Amino acid sequence: MATSMAVNSAATLWGPYKGVYQTVVDAVWKRKPEAPHLLDLVLKKHKPDFISLFKNPAKNVQQREKIQKAGTEGIAIQGQQGTKLLPEQLIKEVFILSDLFNIGELAALELLLSGEHQQPHFPGMTRGLVAVLLYWDGKRCIANSLRSLIQSRRGKTFTLELSSELVNLTTRFTDNLMEHGLTEKILRLVSEIDVTNEFDKLQKARGLGNERHRKEVSDLIKECRQSLADCLFAWTCQSPLNKDDTLRLMDYLKNVTTEADGSLDSVNLSLLMALLYCFDISFLQQVTEDRDDLFRQTSLTDKNYVEAVHKQLLDPQPWTLPGMQATVRLAWALTLRTLSQLRIDTGLAEFTEADEITAELAINDNVFLFLTESVVASESFSQEEFYFRRIHNLVTDFLALMPLKVKHLRNRADEDARLSIQMGSELPTGVRRDLEHLMLLIAELYRKDSFNLELALEYWCPTEPVQNHSLMGTYLGVPHQRPPQRQVVLSKFVRQMGDLLPPTIYIPYLKMLRGLASGPQCAHYCFSLLKVNGSSHVENIQAGGGSPVSWEHFYHSLMLYHVHLRRDLPSADSVQHRHLPLRGITQRELDGLIAFLQLQTTIVKWSENARLALCEHPQWAPIVVMLGLLQCSIPPILKAELLEAIAAFGKSPEIAASLWQSVEHTQILQTVRLPSQRQATGIEVELSEIESRCEEYPLTRAFCTLISTLVEGSFPSNLGAGVRPPGFDPYLDFIRDSVFLRFPSRAYRRAAEKWEVAEVTLEIFYKLLRDYEPQPEDFVDQVLELQGEEVLACKPPGFHLMFHLLNDSPMLGLCLFLLEEGVKQLDTCAPFPGKRHMEKAVEYCLGLFNLTLQKENLFTDLLRESPSSLIVTALEQLLQGINPRTKRADNVVNIARYLRHGDSNPELAFESAKILCCISRYPNIQVKLVGDFTRDETVSLTLMAGFVECLDSEDAEELITVDDDMDENKRLSKVRHQTRIHILNLLITSLELQPPNLALYLLGYEVKKSVSTTNLQDPGVLGCPRTCLHAILNILEKGSESRDGPVAIKESPHLAELCYQVIYQLCTCADTSGPTMRYLRTSQDFLFSQLQHLPFISKDHEISSLNQMSWLMKTAAIELRLTSLNRQRSHTQRLLHLLLDDVPFKPYSVDGEGGMEEDSKSSSGFLLFDTVSKVRRKILSILDSVDFSQEVPEPLQLDFFDRNKVEQVIANCEHRNHRGQTICNVKLLHRVLVAEVNALQGMAAIGQRSLIMEEINTVLQHVVERNKVLQWLHAKRHTLESWRQLVEIILTACPQDCIPGEDKQLIIRDLLQALHEKILNEDAAQELMPVVAGAVFTLTAHLSQSLRTEQKLMVSVAAIRDSQYISMLDAESLSTSSGAEDTVTGFASFRDSSLNIILRRLLDFILRTGGGYQRVRAHLYGSLLYYLQIAQKPDEPDTLKTAEMTMWQRLTAPEDVFSKLQQENMATIEKYGAALMEVICRDACDGHEIGRMLALALLDRIISVDKYNQWLTFLCNSGYLKVLVDSLAQDDLLLQSMLSPQPPLLKGLYIYESKMAFLTRVAKNPQGTLELLRCGAIVKLAHCQVFDMRPETDTQGLFGMREPSGFIPAPVERYHQILLPALQLCQVILTSSTAQQQQAAGQVFQFLIAHSDTIHASLRCQTVSEGSLQELALLTGIISKAALPGVLTELERDANEGLLMEFQGHIGRFQRLCLGLLSRFGGSERMRHFKLQEDNTQEDVHRRAMMDIAMHQICANVMEYCRTLVLQSSPTSQHTICLFTPSLADAANREGSRQDSQISAVPYWRLPGLGGVVYLLKQNANDFFTCHANHSQSVHKLQNVEQLPPEEIKELCQLVIPAGVDKISTTHKYALARRCLVKVINNQAKMLSLCCYTVENCLFVLWRHLEYYLLHCSPTDSQNTPLTGASHRGRVQDSYSVELSSEGRNFGMSRITQQDIDQLRSEAASCFGESLQKKLLELERIYCRMRSRHTFIQALVRRILGLIRITRT
Repeated sequence: MATSMAVNSAATLWGPYKGVYQTVVDAVWKRKPEAPHLLDLVLKKHKPDFISLFKNPAKNVQQREKIQKAGTEGIAIQGQQGTKLLPEQLIKEVFILSDLFNIGELAALELLLSGEHQQPHFPGMTRGLVAVLLYWDGKRCIANSLRSLIQSRRGKTFTLELSSELVNLTTRFTDNLMEHGLTEKILRLVSEIDVTNEFDKLQKARGLGNERHRKEVSDLIKECRQSLADCLFAWTCQSPLNKDDTLRLMDYLKNVTTEADGSLDSVNLSLLMALLYCFDISFLQQVTEDRDDLFRQTSLTDKNYVEAVHKQLLDPQPWTLPGMQATVRLAWALTLRTLSQLRIDTGLAEFTEADEITAELAINDNVFLFLTESVVASESFSQEEFYFRRIHNLVTDFLALMPLKVKHLRNRADEDARLSIQMGSELPTGVRRDLEHLMLLIAELYRKDSFNLELALEYWCPTEPVQNHSLMGTYLGVPHQRPPQRQVVLSKFVRQMGDLLPPTIYIPYLKMLRGLASGPQCAHYCFSLLKVNGSSHVENIQAGGGSPVSWEHFYHSLMLYHVHLRRDLPSADSVQHRHLPLRGITQRELDGLIAFLQLQTTIVKWSENARLALCEHPQWAPIVVMLGLLQCSIPPILKAELLEAIAAFGKSPEIAASLWQSVEHTQILQTVRLPSQRQATGIEVELSEIESRCEEYPLTRAFCTLISTLVEGSFPSNLGAGVRPPGFDPYLDFIRDSVFLRFPSRAYRRAAEKWEVAEVTLEIFYKLLRDYEPQPEDFVDQVLELQGEEVLACKPPGFHLMFHLLNDSPMLGLCLFLLEEGVKQLDTCAPFPGKRHMEKAVEYCLGLFNLTLQKENLFTDLLRESPSSLIVTALEQLLQGINPRTKRADNVVNIARYLRHGDSNPELAFESAKILCCISRYPNIQVKLVGDFTRDETVSLTLMAGFVECLDSEDAEELITVDDDMDENKRLSKVRHQTRIHILNLLITSLELQPPNLALYLLGYEVKKSVSTTNLQDPGVLGCPRTCLHAILNILEKGSESRDGPVAIKESPHLAELCYQVIYQLCTCADTSGPTMRYLRTSQDFLFSQLQHLPFISKDHEISSLNQMSWLMKTAAIELRLTSLNRQRSHTQRLLHLLLDDVPFKPYSVDGEGGMEEDSKSSSGFLLFDTVSKVRRKILSILDSVDFSQEVPEPLQLDFFDRNKVEQVIANCEHRNHRGQTICNVKLLHRVLVAEVNALQGMAAIGQRSLIMEEINTVLQHVVERNKVLQWLHAKRHTLESWRQLVEIILTACPQDCIPGEDKQLIIRDLLQALHEKILNEDAAQELMPVVAGAVFTLTAHLSQSLRTEQKLMVSVAAIRDSQYISMLDAESLSTSSGAEDTVTGFASFRDSSLNIILRRLLDFILRTGGGYQRVRAHLYGSLLYYLQIAQKPDEPDTLKTAEMTMWQRLTAPEDVFSKLQQENMATIEKYGAALMEVICRDACDGHEIGRMLALALLDRIISVDKYNQWLTFLCNSGYLKVLVDSLAQDDLLLQSMLSPQPPLLKGLYIYESKMAFLTRVAKNPQGTLELLRCGAIVKLAHCQVFDMRPETDTQGLFGMREPSGFIPAPVERYHQILLPALQLCQVILTSSTAQQQQAAGQVFQFLIAHSDTIHASLRCQTVSEGSLQELALLTGIISKAALPGVLTELERDANEGLLMEFQGHIGRFQRLCLGLLSRFGGSERMRHFKLQEDNTQEDVHRRAMMDIAMHQICANVMEYCRTLVLQSSPTSQHTICLFTPSLADAANREGSRQDSQISAVPYWRLPGLGGVVYLLKQNANDFFTCHANHSQSVHKLQNVEQLPPEEIKELCQLVIPAGVDKISTTHKYALARRCLVKVINNQAKMLSLCCYTVENCLFVLWRHLEYYLLHCSPTDSQNTPLTGASHRGRVQDSYSVELSSEGRNFGMSRITQQDIDQLRSEAASCFGESLQKKLLELERIYCRMRSRHTFIQALVRRILGLIRITRT
């Protein structure tokens, strides 16, 4: 029982029926391939609903009790757990609804619950009101479904061309329904369902809401009745009803009544037509394949059927409508006549003989009058093609099958006419007018041919051969085939009725001809008939007239009237402004004239040939005669008809031009007033005096129609020339001031006429403004001379309209009033007189505003530039003005309110959306609009609902080609679609502006609070209305659950594209991103459901499909980035699996938990090596969908225009559209080219004009194709950019552990291969290269990073295993570990299969770019650099163990993987030979800065691995190296500008650094060094002046330390960036030159001398910073190798004695300055203090370490310099040149505790003492052991990274990444920690090396000095002091920087006494104690044991100890 009592949340009476209808529509109308199968299932399931048809579930006591208790016990709802308690109010509403519709209580509850759920779709309505709508909507769906099923049946009248399977299905199903009594049920329901009764019931139950709700309910009920009636109509069209059903239908029609206007309502008309089609056997007259089958099926050959129907129809009992009975009788009579003429024995003779009687009965009951007034006059008649066809057949059958009856009617009419003439009076009222009624029926039937069928052609059978074959009639399109007999009879009827035409039927006959002339061909035949009539009856001409129905007679009569009335016309002065009694035209004549004028208007309107023939006829001159009559005193109604007739002629441009002059000349509107005229004349007087009094305005409307027709083309600029200022001004002033501005205040007898006047005037304004293009001359007053006076020339009418609309003018005010009035009327949802005209007037109003907004910018710009004093205000500002009626600024609100009527008035909504889209571009307007839209909550919700309804419109269709013959419904579908496009463009434009803006309001975001606080909800949740965002998501989600994907991407691709763009903009904007992404992720699962359908492939709309994918991929990239940042791992993984998996897709759970499960199942989610078949990765499929090839239009081939100039014009017409694409404005180009043609003169140009115009069309066509190509390329670039963005986010932003390393490499490999394959194709468009190159760069970078990370991890794995740091990619060294071996194998297999291919493709790509595309190559060079990095060995920690390998082991060790890969890479590169070298070298020397830098870096890398020096040889031989070296001189000036406080762009500096880095790399090769010396690289640097421009250092703070600045480095840092590369180059040249060592040293020495001042300043080292220390380290290194006495021998050949002395002086100064550095960086207290300062400032640890290394490097360089000097100057110990004094006091004092103890150290010596060397020795020994302990600790940490505490790991990571450590994964943290530790270990290893080297040099220098002082020095001989020369003297402090005289030197040196030597002995013994010896020996044991200098320290220690001991003895 519980289950039966469960509530269906989808509402049994609505939801399922909606689904049925959708399935039927998909199958029958949309013809979806899978729909027939679904339809079969649905029909089987819902067959009972169709059989019972509208039957409601009955009330039930149990249900009532259940719901009664649901307030306390609850009730079960399907799909929900547990029960739900119902509120008391809801229970009451359930019972009310149940009683109202007499339905079961559960069904009522379901409707109410569905109503509650659907409430957001119906703003302002309660759930009860919505439930009422849903109830009737369910009925409507069933009725419409039934109608569609019946229409798809196989039958006799029409076919929908569906598949036979579907037709069989629907035919079987509907046959079954008919067997169950469908006809009876339909007729019963049509009788029972009545709008009035239903409204009464609803009114009593309070089930009706506002006007909108009432209209919607009324429309639904009417549609239900109509659809039911249409079901029967469609059935009878296809298949006959049986006897009983036919009789039932006749019984129903007996009691039918007409509407108030005498016409049948649409339901009864449909049922009448159904009965008429029951009697239709016209199909038997057509020869078709299924004719015999249809004949067997028809009931009309069944005697019982015929007898029953015949009996019923001949029953004398009258029907409620005799005309209805007469119509059916006539149809039956014609059916009997047809049956009697069949050549088949039907056995129905007794009935067929009664056809005459039946027809007579019908005619006697005025059948033709009824058909005219009740059937054809019905509004719905013209909306159904098969109604029209049936009545056409009825009439033509009567004329063709009953000619005697027709003749009888004519005879009776002739007799009545004779009687009338004899009596001399009108016919009495009782006289029958059957022929007249028949003619009027024909007139009305064919007058409005809504479907352009031109069935009236059957009445025309040309009697003469017509020259134009297309006008020969409808007989199979064969020009000279004999017409059918039926057509001959009908044509004869038309002709004979016009013969000897009695006056009584003259007017009906003309009206009939008018009806039969509707259509292009019919009009031509009618024109010919009237022409022939005039010529063939010349013998009957009476007084110059011909046949009364001929052109001759008509125009002759008009002339006579004109002559007669002209004669009686009084003078202009005596006109009394009213019409005199007519002396010439009686009322009958007036009616005849009007009838003929209307006939002429129809013919002229449809047939251009007729127009031209009539105008060119010399005797008739119709326009002249009609214009003449207009000047006569005739009734306004006739004048109006004359003007309408003239307007019809104005459709031809040839006639319109002369017609303008005629209208001006006749002064219909008085434009010139003569001085003698006292009073005005013309139409203005008629309007004010006559029409206003009569309250009817036919003349004014006709005049406006004429003007509207004439301005359609153009008007002559010289209109009125000679008598007034030429122009349109008088006409515009009259229409605007006298007609338009006064129309609301005039009285109207016919209410609709008010809106007709408004419509026709606004139409003129619209056309004038549409054709107006503002020109500069419009804004300058032109003066003309007129009759001796100077007058101002008229300006174009468009100018005046613009001026009035851009000011607060009465015209603008009235337009705004119209808009307000219009929307008020529409809001009532009630019909009113003139509604259609009012809607059209409003449409023109909105159109005027649209045109003004489009043209106002150009207009105001031209006005600003002109001298005019006019003032205008932008329309968007005027629309913000106060409405005088409401006292509020609600004009734009009124415009927006039209969107609410988008369903019923799509054109108004379209124009409204266009205006809103246009004014939304202005930020200041947006803020005001948001305020206006949200001021009142009711208005706000209404406006929101309007926008949403337009977006939700189900009738909108995009893929419709616009043409003139388009069906009205299709046209409106297109309009609805365009409205949606404008709304989306409005949202896109607004979202680019600052909040608050319209888009935020429409999309449901907060506009009164911070946007980011918005909490988006589904419609109805927490009172959230349905917004545009919900509508957009709804558009995109339709069909997303099916296999084919979202419906919108195929059915409305452009709309879908804009929807995706809106979503992307919401996601990318900082304010809206959070709420949007959260809503899409949680409530909608939007991205996953959309991405699973990528790629979108639509061959017909590829551009839109590409853009759709672009926006979606960009949004997905944002989502991946955000979910990764917020650690929403399951969402990230779910999307990654979808995009990257190469296994078939498996659906995931909606809540996104599937990702976690996938992880637990498999460690590798992207690669499954099992039996599962592989599929293409989605990310690759998306790339596959972009076609890289692009067809380009052929170049222009022109005969008349110059091609280059045309190309220039095309370039000038180019502009950027709203999408950012540069395309050519085709309209502007057309205007320019046509103007060029018009400027041509001469007969030759005129003769060839048509050819020139054809060529212009060719150019325009070419430009259109070119624009298309540009749009294609833009879309492809956009897609590739988005794809690249998505790939970059996947590789960079997503957590590393989401994509395992091996998978990542294979994914990148696949992507790279796919990209290369597509771009290297011959057909690939070069425009796509930049994007592809960027993607290749990104992918290669990540591939390199991934492989190198993997290598580093393998290195650390091996470190943990055995602390053996060898190359982990060496397979043999890893043979002990199977796991590591696997890894190597995997890497090797990847490399072997793909790496080489990637390299080759990269090189191919570089060569494909040719000479251009340098920016593309920049990306490719970057890619190549990253690729070559893969073969670089990763940084290995120097654990001091590698040195333990013997030389043999090193030589015999197998080659590692990196070396092999390098060799392979080099072999591949070499295959490309000189072509590749040329490209890269050329880019390195010239071109774009980034390209040059990357090319230089690439050359650097290649040369470093080029063992055979092929590239270096090419560089040298081709001269590129010389070019690079020579360019250093050019760089000098640029680099000097870099040192200004505010430098220009730093590009030059970066290029210089790249260049120097490359030259340094070249210098590392001996051959390269030789080439550089030969090119004079050092000489070039010596000539550079930039090195002498050392900036002043920052003196703030200790040692010049400063705060880090912004991006641009400080001048000192920039100087270091310039100087250090030069010093590095010098150092490398000195190091690597072996053969040319002396030459290199000489050049470097000259460089030092050239910049000696700078060098001296550097060596004095005023400030200490990282840069200055690096500078000193390099300088001391260079000086130690170049500033040597040995260099002078190289220079002696070129220098004289003076120069040599100068060189010696420089060497001496360098020596002194270098020795002075020892006291500063030898570990003094001052440096201790500096180090303390560094610690306090918490500087970067790495930076401090580098500074420490630099200071040790300086000391090592200085000591090396000392050693070299001692060796070079002193070949034996007896001749040593001593650099240090024999004092060890420094060593003793420095170890004391006082800081200032050094001040008193040997004040009388000018040279440093040996104590400094000893101190340095001790200090470095101590530093060594400290550093060694730290090194061992760091190595241990590296081996056990995973065991380190988290805080330490975090600290290590922060040294690499200062911020964001908390957000990275643990694995990534370990990798960073390892990287940091490797750097620390290597720095410490370098420090150990420096300490050891310094110790060795110190020991050597100490030994040589002690040996000299203690063994060879003679203290008493002061004259022969060994310390000769300034080169051995130095300074202890900076205060001794002045040069000392020779006396001072001698004084200093003479102080060495025996006491000093003795003191030296004793100090040496104490300083060189046992502890120091142990340290030194220990140092050698643990560090130097495996080095080549092993036992060197031991030997020196032993010798020093020996010296001390010898001395003691």
